[in-house]
Amino acid sequence: MPELPEVETIKKDLEKYILGKKITKVKINRPEVIKEPEPLKFKKELCNEKIKETIRRGKLLVLKLKENKFLIIHLRINGWLKYGREEEKARVIFQLSDGNCLNYIDSRLLGHLRLRKSYQDLDFVKRLGPEIFDLTPIQFKKMLREKKANVKSLIMDQHFLAGLGNIYAQEALFLAGIDPRRPANSLKDKEAGLLYKEIKNVLTEAIKYRGSSVDAYRDSRGQKGGMEKRLKVYKKNKKPCLRCQAGLEKIKLAGRGTCFCPKCQK
Repeated sequence: MPELPEVETIKKDLEKYILGKKITKVKINRPEVIKEPEPLKFKKELCNEKIKETIRRGKLLVLKLKENKFLIIHLRINGWLKYGREEEKARVIFQLSDGNCLNYIDSRLLGHLRLRKSYQDLDFVKRLGPEIFDLTPIQFKKMLREKKANVKSLIMDQHFLAGLGNIYAQEALFLAGIDPRRPANSLKDKEAGLLYKEIKNVLTEAIKYRGSSVDAYRDSRGQKGGMEKRLKVYKKNKKPCLRCQAGLEKIKLAGRGTCFCPKCQK
């Protein structure tokens, strides 16, 4: 699933490629990904609209067209956007005034597209927690102290902390030396502060290297990200820990596979 770094990479790319351009035509190959309004109205209301701003909130991407018109794109598990020529495999194609297209690609049809007067009044958005970049260490420590859930599941919970998913939660916990199974409120102030730092660091690094293409994710030019080569524990079950050489282990937490070092992460 695209996490904060992957969606931020797409957002920054689209700022270069599509801002100020008009949507001249919309082609819908799979109408089930259009959640509102109904597909014919969706097409009609998008035509001749100029793209004025790209916005990211957590893992959500939003294109602002007017003060009261927003194209909301929730990529979910396998969705991504490709700018360039029309793609045969695209589920929705937005033809642009520069002659290129913005292709919405989603092999599993799990993503959502919406056209609304506001994106901030969506129930999903209203329930999103803060992003790590908007928190101070003191605020983050206080949030952890109030929760008994295991720390890995908690930092992945979008209502608690927006933008972090399975890849970067595992990486941050490894870098901070924290066992993912520990109750969040068991972390000492020093440990919570280190986790805060490493979440920020791993997300910043992943943005720098344009995300992780561990599954379907590609950037807006169809290129793979470079971060997967730098991942320390994700999908590395039984491989030696980069710190102590002990074998990494894989467990399940809240239904998600989780790799960690049982020796280094306490």
